[in-house]
Order: sequence, then C-alpha cells, then structure tokens
Amino acid sequence: MNCNVACNSQYRLLTHLYQHILALAFAVKEINETPQILPNITLGFQIYNSHFSASWTYEASMELLSRRAKAIPNYKCDAESTPIAVIGGPNSNVCLHMTIILCTYKIPQLIYGSSPVMNKESQGVFFYQMFPNGYHQYRGIIQLLLHFQWTWIGVVSQDRENTEGFIDNVLPMFSQSGICFDFIETFPKLTSSSGTTDMVGEGFHCVSVIMGSTTNVVVVHGEIQTMIVLKMVPQIVKFEHIPMRTKGKVWFMTAQMDITSFPFQRNWDISFLHGSLSLGIHSVDLLAFQKFLQNKNPSTEEKDGFIKDFWEESFNCSLPSSVEDNIGGQTCTGEEKMEALPRSVFEMRMTAHSYTIYNADYVVAHALHIRHSSQFKQRGMTKEVRWELPNPQPWQTRPISICNDHCGSGYSQTKKKGNPFCCYDCVPCPEGKISNQEDMDDCFQCAEDQYPNIGQDICLPKDISFLSYDEPLGISLVTLALLLTFITALVLRIFIKHKETPIVKANNQTLTYVLLLALLLSFLCPLLFIGQPTKITCLLQQTAFGVIFSVAVSCILAKTTIVVLAFMATKPGSRMRRWVGKHLAISIVLFSFLIQMMMCSAWLIVAPPLPDLDKHSMTKEIVLQCNEGSVTMFYCVLGFMGMLALVSFTVTFLARKLPDSFNEAKFITFSMLVFCSVWLSFVPTYLSTKGKYMVAVEIFSILASSFGLLGCIFPPKCYIILLRPELNSRGQLIIRKN
Repeated sequence: MNCNVACNSQYRLLTHLYQHILALAFAVKEINETPQILPNITLGFQIYNSHFSASWTYEASMELLSRRAKAIPNYKCDAESTPIAVIGGPNSNVCLHMTIILCTYKIPQLIYGSSPVMNKESQGVFFYQMFPNGYHQYRGIIQLLLHFQWTWIGVVSQDRENTEGFIDNVLPMFSQSGICFDFIETFPKLTSSSGTTDMVGEGFHCVSVIMGSTTNVVVVHGEIQTMIVLKMVPQIVKFEHIPMRTKGKVWFMTAQMDITSFPFQRNWDISFLHGSLSLGIHSVDLLAFQKFLQNKNPSTEEKDGFIKDFWEESFNCSLPSSVEDNIGGQTCTGEEKMEALPRSVFEMRMTAHSYTIYNADYVVAHALHIRHSSQFKQRGMTKEVRWELPNPQPWQTRPISICNDHCGSGYSQTKKKGNPFCCYDCVPCPEGKISNQEDMDDCFQCAEDQYPNIGQDICLPKDISFLSYDEPLGISLVTLALLLTFITALVLRIFIKHKETPIVKANNQTLTYVLLLALLLSFLCPLLFIGQPTKITCLLQQTAFGVIFSVAVSCILAKTTIVVLAFMATKPGSRMRRWVGKHLAISIVLFSFLIQMMMCSAWLIVAPPLPDLDKHSMTKEIVLQCNEGSVTMFYCVLGFMGMLALVSFTVTFLARKLPDSFNEAKFITFSMLVFCSVWLSFVPTYLSTKGKYMVAVEIFSILASSFGLLGCIFPPKCYIILLRPELNSRGQLIIRKN
C-alpha cells in the first residue's frame, strides 16, 4: 500500500496519509482482539511506500514475492510472511503498476482509492475496488451541474497517465448532456519528491487560464494529492500578478481528492476553496479510532517506523536522536497531542479513504474466516449514518455558470459561429410562434385555434368572430340599412301616389318602379351579411346582391338608352323610331337579369358558398364567414355587374347634354359616377381587409353605391312633386324640353 510519510532530504512528507496507516493498524488490532473472527489466527501487515512512483511500486510488489533479504522473484521460503491479500492505493497509477505484477501471481488486491483502467480482463478477477467507480461519480456530477444549470464550465485534470483516458472517455459524457467547456487545462505533474519550484512555473499558464475565464464552475479531475496543487493557486496569483475576475469560482471535485498538503502549506490561504463541492464517501466517525489516535505517542510506539517523521513534521519540532541529542531548534517533548493539530495538518475524524481501508481489512478477515470455517457469523461493523445537508436560506444564492444568459420564454437559441455549442444568442420568436421553456432551440407554432400572447410564451384560445347584430358596428350598419330602406319605400310611395303626373310618367314609368324596387331590396341585402353565417344566408349573400344590382344597373342602362334612341328618332328619316318603346327597356332589364341568374345558378350548383372558419387571417380570432365556394364564379358575377356599370356610365356620360325632361340624363350620369367610384375603391379595400371588417366593407359599399343611385336620381323629382307641383305639368315639361 502507498503511505508517503517517510521523509528524507529528497522527499516531502504528506502528514494526512499517516491516518491511512493508523486506520490499517486499528482495524487489524480490532480483528485480532475479536474472538468471533479468525479464532486462533493472528493477522499481521506489512507496509510499503510507493512515493507515487512507478519504480518504487514495482520494487515493492517484487519484494512481496521474494525473500526479505533480497528481491528474487518466485523464490520465497518464509511461509509466514506470504501475503494473502494486498490493500493498495490511494492513487490509480500506483494500483495499476501493482496490479500488473500481483495479478500474474493471483494475489487478491483491494483498492481503497482511484481505480486504474485494466489492460486485461483477467486482471479484474483479482482486483476489488473498494472506492466508488469514477464513471458513476461523473454521472452524478453531471446531474448536479444540470440541476444547478451550470452548463458553462472549466475542466482541470492532473497530469498523469490516465488524463488522456479521462478526456477521451469522460468529457464526451458532459457534452452529450448539454454541458460545454470554456477551457480544459492540465495541472503540472506532482510527486512526493522535491520539485515545487518547477511545478509552480509549469502551473503559471494553467492558473492564468482558470482565473481569467468567464466560467464560475471548475470541475477538477484529480486524486488524493491534487489538493496540494490547488492550494498553490493563490500563491501563483499573488506572486505572478495574474488578473482575476471578481466572482469566486465553485470548485467541483470527485471523492478521490482529500485535504492533503505539505506541512509548509498549513498556514496558506484557502478561502478561494470555500463553497467548493465534493462528492463524499460514506464514513463513520468511530470513537474508538479517535481514542486510538489520542494514545499515539513516539515514546511508546517503538514498532511504528513512521511516527517519528510524522511527529516532527506535524509539530514542527525535533525528537531527541538515539545517538545524539538535537542541537538547536525546538525539541519535541513527546507529550504533544494529535488532537491539537489543525485539520490542514491532520484529521482526527476518520476520513473516507481511511474508512475504506478499515472496511477492506474486515473484508480480508471475513474472507479468510469463511475459508477456515464453514460457519460465518456476520459482524455488524457499523451502523448506517446519513449525512444531512444544511437547509440553505433564501439569501444564500448559488453562483451562475453559463456561457451566456439563458434564453427565456419567448426566445430561441441561435448558435454563435466559432464558439462552443452552449454559447448562443437569444432571438425573439417570429410572429405567430412561441417558446414556453428556457433555452429552446426553436420556437413552435400554436395550434390553428390558438394564438401567442404578447410575451410569446403561451398559446391563448382564439375567439370566434363574426359581424354580429349586438356589436356597435353591426348595429350601425343595420340602422343605416333600415333607414335607407325606409327612405326608398317612401320615395316609391310618393311615385305611386303621383303616378298620373307627367314627371312620374316621363322616361318610362315602369323602369322607375323597377329601379326603386331594386334599390329597396339592395338596402335590405346587407342584412344577409350580418349575424352568424348559416347555410341559407351564405347561399343568398352574393347571389342576391349580384342579381339585385344587375337589375338596378340594367334599369339605368335602359333609361339612358331610351333617351339616346328618342333623340336619334327625332331626326328626319331616322329608323330608330321602331326601337323606342317599353319593349326595348324591358328586354334590356330582362336580358341582364337572366344572364346574372344563369351565372348565379351555375355557381350554386358547381361550388356554392358555405359557412367556413378562417383560422389564419386574424391573429387572435377565428373568423366565422361564408367562403366564396368558387372564386372564379364569384368574380364572374362581380365582373358582369361591373361590365353593366361601365356600359351604363359610358352611355349616360355621352347622353348627359341631350335635352331630357327635368335633366334626368345628367342626374343618371352623376349617380353612375358615384356608383363606379364606390366599387372601384371597394376592390383594393376589400382585399386588404381581414375578418369581419371585410364583410363590413362590402356592406358599406352596397349601401353607398345604392344610395348614390337613389340620391342622385330621385330627390330632384320628389322636390318638384312635393314642393313645386306647378312645375309638374305637361306644359312645363314641353317648355323644359325646348
């Protein structure tokens, strides 16, 4: 086993490791004093110091297989000193070098420290690891890092033979879990031999990188002696004037590391390690072991070849020599108490490594007991003790160690070129998408019946929307439609009441009545567009609107055509007289009506308009509306009506200066100008509007264009009928024509 406590001019003393020797001696003493275990058999032990060196380890292993006087392999005549097992550690390389030789001779080995990587499967048969597996430890570290959301870390490893295996086999586990590295550095190689100055020089670059990094968490892959190097960090920073970031760093260590140090480091500042995290090994504070330590004294322990060096280094004094007394310096009295030593020098409580050695001794004893006896009585070694972690108060906040701030809800990550994968920028989610967790790779679309909230972190249900009779816009349009319907009905009532007057009879009385009826129905047509769409209303909306307006516009066209033909018929020898009459006017209206009816009928048969849910036009609403069914038929109906309007406007514009009773041709020209202006502005407005406001635009266009026809043609006639009846005579009509 490895115990670096022997000291000479070439080697440094590690006083903490002396407890490993005492734990072994204490366990053997307990076993030998317990008659239930190995009766009539006395255990002994032999300690070899490897000095963390491969050559010393090989030499010690060879001595186990040879006679004591000389190392001759395969020649050992002293049966009493033949080992039944070897307890090795605490360094993985020590165990590896030891295993290469001892497995060949089938000697069981119990490892109380870091486990080496076996080169052959056969070596594992005689290799028993008493210490937790390193891979399991790192899985636990990864879980803790993810729990604290420490995804931006640094890694420092000890410069040893197993560092390459650590980088190749362990670090990918971190990357696969979403943790990336600001740096991966290596501490200089450390042995028990003197070489502190060289080690400090080699560690300058490593410490500069660590202390200047942006990460707040550093994972240390080390072993029992690594703490010696860590304690040198403040000294390097102080003497080399290395710039440090203001925030302290959390050092995350594995269970293999222990509070080891050289004696001259006992008063060094280790405040930078406060708050460090380390995986712990189950250990029990054995009171009997503490009493065992308290009774240790160099004057009574003649067989202990290590206590003299330990005592002098720990208490910084010199024991009297067996040959000559110490000259100069402080002399040890031998009555110093080990419990008075600071914990940085020696730990009175049994450490995890010492407790593992203690258990390994009992494993060997029980195995030997089973070998010599058919009955085995299990000895309760210790009672299970649970570690209770302190309950942190709200003000004790843990540090944050990430490459950059988290991307909150409503944002997604975008990778930074040339940086590790956990370094990223945060970009807001595009319109219509959300992210409801931190650090999402991409935003996602809400369901069709949902929409993102302002923060774009949750989806809210869309409301069903349609132009209702209950809302102010719907009430306003209904009121306006009914008012205009009433006005039109009133005009029609006036014209019927005064049907015998010349002004009513002039320019085809029948066309006037048909036009007023068409305008009356056109003012009622918007009522089909308001309210929740149904199958019937959807079938009637566009078709009724198209047919009614075609009749109204064809009446205007017929009126204007009759005026033009009547003027042409007055010329001598004109053949137009036979075309002037009611039959032509009725033919124009009837032909237009039939054409529009056939197109609407074909529309309803091929692809009729039906109620539909528009989930995409509005962000926060699902629009309940009537779809067009066939877009082609919809534009055919509108196109035919537009053609009639264009022809009517052209004819009325040409006939605006022809002599006519009460200047009706001019009034019709103005009405068609209003009509065409409304519908020309309707198309771009309709296409740029969404939801129920699209329906409102169409309703307003219907009312405005209908009112243009009504307001430009009939008010002058009503004025004469009601207020100037003296002008409503045939004589006045002839005078005005002339």
